[in-house]
Amino acid sequence: MYDPLVDSDIGVAMPYPASYWATTEVVNRHATPYNKLSTDIDTDVVVIGGGYTGLSCAYQLASHFSREVTLLEANQIGWGCSGRNAGFVLRGTGRLGLAQLSEKFGLDIAKGFHQEYSAALALVGQMIDSGNIDCQRQQTGYLKVAHKAALVESLRQQATYLQQQFGYQAEFLPAQALTERYMQNSQAYGALRFDDCYGVNPLALALGYARMATETGAKLYSATPVLSWQRSRSGGFVLQTPEATVRCKQLVLATNGYTPNRFYPALNKACLPVLSSIIVTSPLTEQQLAHSGLWHNQLVMDTRALKYYYRKLPDNRILFGGRSAVYGKDAEQPVYPRRLLQALTNCFPMLEGVCTDYHWSGWVAVSIDDLPRVCQAEPDLFYAAGYCGSGLSFSTQAGKRLAQLCMGQALPALPLYQGPLKPFPLPALRRVGQQAYYQWGRFSDRFL
Repeated sequence: MYDPLVDSDIGVAMPYPASYWATTEVVNRHATPYNKLSTDIDTDVVVIGGGYTGLSCAYQLASHFSREVTLLEANQIGWGCSGRNAGFVLRGTGRLGLAQLSEKFGLDIAKGFHQEYSAALALVGQMIDSGNIDCQRQQTGYLKVAHKAALVESLRQQATYLQQQFGYQAEFLPAQALTERYMQNSQAYGALRFDDCYGVNPLALALGYARMATETGAKLYSATPVLSWQRSRSGGFVLQTPEATVRCKQLVLATNGYTPNRFYPALNKACLPVLSSIIVTSPLTEQQLAHSGLWHNQLVMDTRALKYYYRKLPDNRILFGGRSAVYGKDAEQPVYPRRLLQALTNCFPMLEGVCTDYHWSGWVAVSIDDLPRVCQAEPDLFYAAGYCGSGLSFSTQAGKRLAQLCMGQALPALPLYQGPLKPFPLPALRRVGQQAYYQWGRFSDRFL
């Protein structure tokens, strides 16, 4: 499997991974082939990367600012994380909650984060509605589940804190209420429920964004990797693709966890690509649904250091995900889907014997301080990255903010928008640190 910490070549026109999403009727019905770029062009802005960030940026630039914008994608639209994720439209990004943000930056800044997260959720909903995107949007609800009894009180305190300091009506669910309303999970002792998050088909959403971008005048090209780029002596940038040269005034890097090795060293050294792996089961029977309590469409994530996340899909399959291999070359090893299936049945013993019909993996980009950045890294060069695996809603907002940066507009005074990502110390040892964290996480989740 392609590994952005190792490989400089991301491939050309690679097919989608063998994911559940790529087989769905809604994706097959709306998939639009995009041509590769085969002639030299000049354009105002080039966006590299055909995921949520790049597509949102291209759409905003074309529709709201009437810019001539060209998006270049090496493989297929939504081939990277945008077409591989679990489809969790969540409130937030990075790995820091509002209490942690308040402690680090102060309550007023934390309230600014809260407002920005609300705007991100609203933007995704607006895009779905205005673009009439058929992405299998499910009913709202997200459960943060305590996997140990000792963590229940912390969730209760989080609910009170969110209600009192932010006016956000998060609901605390003790174990009995969680069991009666949502699940018969043997490793669930209580939960915090968020009422405005929901599930979607993430690849269908990306394809919908692409259609909206093209309808407003953006030019999208697939099978068009950028082999090299440099600044032009006359200003702007010159990019080389396999069959064409592209000249532009501004350049946006929307590659996040799929930034090839050495493509832009300042960004490469500031992100740790981490594999997340997903299985999708065979459809559950009515008896299995009844015994597990998983009739609902709530998104679920637990409180483990190495988190598990899951949801019921429209055809009654269970999507279940978690951390995977450290190196891309190991991603397809059968041990990883077996571990995920075992974790699922540990939580829901009544599902013993259910089969895994799909397994795939994808890269998320982790930053050193657990927060992403949207920035102008150099004159006329912009990027957004470091969502830490929680980027579906915020990456859409990040695309909008990138477009505003390209137009010289000021962004909210939040740390997200006040400079580039910080590089990792000793970046060559990032995966050594990752392996150590995984060992600690397994110990912590079991014994602490």
